[in-house]
Amino acid sequence: HITLKIIASVCIWILLQLPSIYFRLTGTEPLSILPLSSEPEETLGKAHYKLCDRLKLDKKQRRMCRRDPGVAETLMEAISMSALECQYQFRFERWNCTLEGRYRASLLKRGFKETAFLFAISSAGLTHAMAKACSAGRMERCTCDEAPDLENRKAWQWGGCGDNLKYSNKFVKEFLSKKSYKDLRERMNMHNTNVGMKVIKAGVETTCKCHGVSGSCTVQTCWRQLSPFHEIGKQLKQRYETSLKVGSSTNEATGEGDISPARAQPSPGHSDQIPRTMDLIHIEDSPSFCRMSKYSPGTSGRKCYKDKNCDSICCGRGHNTQSRVVTRPCQCQVRWCCYVECKQCTQREEVYTCKE
Repeated sequence: HITLKIIASVCIWILLQLPSIYFRLTGTEPLSILPLSSEPEETLGKAHYKLCDRLKLDKKQRRMCRRDPGVAETLMEAISMSALECQYQFRFERWNCTLEGRYRASLLKRGFKETAFLFAISSAGLTHAMAKACSAGRMERCTCDEAPDLENRKAWQWGGCGDNLKYSNKFVKEFLSKKSYKDLRERMNMHNTNVGMKVIKAGVETTCKCHGVSGSCTVQTCWRQLSPFHEIGKQLKQRYETSLKVGSSTNEATGEGDISPARAQPSPGHSDQIPRTMDLIHIEDSPSFCRMSKYSPGTSGRKCYKDKNCDSICCGRGHNTQSRVVTRPCQCQVRWCCYVECKQCTQREEVYTCKE
């Protein structure tokens, strides 16, 4: 567990240094998070202004960022959390959530189901991070959720500190909204953005703790908590797998490269109608992601797992097998009081990578 935490910390640090993690969560330009200047600020309360400016937000978003010192930090946390979860959910797929700038930019111009997932995981990440930031006391404009609609209020005494989803939803809707949605693709993007937020809302749970003499439950203290973000990512991945294709008679895909042209599937009475659903939706068939293109680096050289996903990821090209010797900690024991003692075990393992 310690090793995993170290790896996760390193991954987050790398993500925060690169513009590659940006996928339409904020503004219209690649997100570049630069180290803050060490020069003293004229006014301590305005120190977060510089970070908001470096996030490349549009005018409205920059104003929202500046009005609360906790917003910029929460945006950064949301982006790194969303990117890591996306890469985890697609780690065994041909498209493994590659977010380098040119691949990401090309994907976001199309109506693939991968694009749908990116919009949903982005809004879910921001909604989750903002609600948690409120309950953690990192925001000035919000605090714990007060949940006035809990059942049996006379028997339950409100306590703890619930995640403030009400404030978070209001903030994210305003932060990500646009004045108009000109075509089907923009309405598709907004639909998938809303799906991400709805999945967060559906996962809210009420947690209660009993209080009373000798363990009796004469009074309950209850608060609301969001589901772990990993569970949110899992649910959105399932919605990605069953994403609905919608069509338009006025917005056909161009059919470029190995992309199949999307056939129009007009709804009765209106060809550009977005269905009311909790499903993710897309308007174009995805590329295979087998070969290098402007959408992904392909799968050549990708590590795969024999008898599990090599056939799929390698797209029928076969895989190479390499043998290597690795040394890992093993037979670990907790020693009194404060450290773990491990032996070093050496073993030979085989690594499988896709052929070109």
